[in-house]
Amino acid sequence: MPLKDKIEERTAKIGVIGLGYVGLPLAVEFANSGFEVVGVDVARKRVENLNSGSSYIDDAPSSDLVKVIKKGLFRATTDYGVVSELDVINICVPTPFTKSKDPDISYIVNSSQQISKYLKKEKLIILRSTTFPETTEKIVLPILERNGLKVGRDFFLAFAPERIDPGNKIYTTKNTPVVVGGVTPKCSTLASALLKKIVDKVVPVSSPRVAEMTKLLENIYRSVNIALVNELACLCERMGNVDIWEVIDAASTKPFGFMPFYPGPGIGGHCILVDPYYLSWKAKEYDFHTNFIELAAETNENMPFHVMESLIEGLSERGLCASKAKILILGVAFKKDVSDTRNSPALKLIELLKNRVAKLTYNDPYVPEISVNGVSYRSLELTANRLKSADCVLIATAHSSYDYKWIAKHARFIFDTRNATKDVKHPSKILKLGNPLS
Repeated sequence: MPLKDKIEERTAKIGVIGLGYVGLPLAVEFANSGFEVVGVDVARKRVENLNSGSSYIDDAPSSDLVKVIKKGLFRATTDYGVVSELDVINICVPTPFTKSKDPDISYIVNSSQQISKYLKKEKLIILRSTTFPETTEKIVLPILERNGLKVGRDFFLAFAPERIDPGNKIYTTKNTPVVVGGVTPKCSTLASALLKKIVDKVVPVSSPRVAEMTKLLENIYRSVNIALVNELACLCERMGNVDIWEVIDAASTKPFGFMPFYPGPGIGGHCILVDPYYLSWKAKEYDFHTNFIELAAETNENMPFHVMESLIEGLSERGLCASKAKILILGVAFKKDVSDTRNSPALKLIELLKNRVAKLTYNDPYVPEISVNGVSYRSLELTANRLKSADCVLIATAHSSYDYKWIAKHARFIFDTRNATKDVKHPSKILKLGNPLS
């Protein structure tokens, strides 16, 4: 049966390589739509847990996973040999950067090499991992064509960037539009037909290059605007009489031409932190320097250092030496109300403060344990005594479950990097990022 007919009849067997924050929700969505799905992951323990119905991804809860497993629509494996049985393969592997901020697409390359070993005619491969333009056509495609198969004739290849927003209860895989660009028109047609089975709106573009650049633009747009307000926050602190949070609220009353972004202790997650470096690295191939984009990334990455310095200064103003201070950090996830700690600025703050303060502890209702540079920390119960015993309570992630009025009542000194205490009437004990101590 032609692949197009298999897709229409939902008899196409779907593969998802990489069962992380992107891959697992995608796999569950396909299974919920009636497709048989096989997930491939190199982490054996993760595969075992998933096959038993235990998920570690908030956006693909265990209850949903158990349902599709019971229906026989999902299983996980560490064996790439299963590729020979699949009709569609989605590549959802990590794309981090190196210590020198160069792209690391080794996971994409390794997955493509494994797929090529088992690649047969009438298969569709969709790269979903965020990457720089031309990855699909100049890196993945040559690997897949090594055995003599021809794209657009024997197999089909497209790029469709993920748009996962961890913890978002409004926009999910199904109702978030997806952009897709195929190497050939038939590649694009087949990829679009497949994605329409699980996504309400599919937006075809002319090539994988356009789709790859689209993803980078979306996140660099956020990086640049966050950098702008971070810089303005530092300026407001220097001026001493302007509250950046009040400024943003006032500007937000304009019904056109303005979208609010907010300062913070840094940026986290995968996309906003990583994407600027993927594009700037690629741009150098064309003798082009993305100075504006790189400056924004640098501004955002400097924020944990700024917060550390502001904290030490705030302690000093209270007659406290940082080296003798006990610091309690509230929230270590990279955004509120999720358990995702990827590139969280709170982890960077822990790294920076560890050897500068006497004692460093944290509480996060979503993250029971973390490891920073090989040192393990466990979330401590948040009690009135624990708040009172800390020389400073540093709010790094503003989870909705925190009672900030209660926290302010018992804490001796708060450094709020998220404006979480905006409704709290204890100005004398609260230092806010972008708002000098009253």
